[in-house]
Amino acid sequence: MSSTTDLDWFKSSYSSAQGDSCVEVAVTDQAVHVRDSKDVTRPHFAVGRDGWAHFVRYAAHG
Repeated sequence: MSSTTDLDWFKSSYSSAQGDSCVEVAVTDQAVHVRDSKDVTRPHFAVGRDGWAHFVRYAAHG
């Protein structure tokens, strides 16, 4: 697994200018890594790409 310093993190385009209540994601061949954009020093978690795709589809309909 890549270290967090080696990942290219992206913030949601829906994030407000204040940067509140947002997550950042970094995509690798194996997984999608997710972290809190307000405190990037906290641990992040990773989910498989298929799991992430299912989550995004669910969130889009909900």
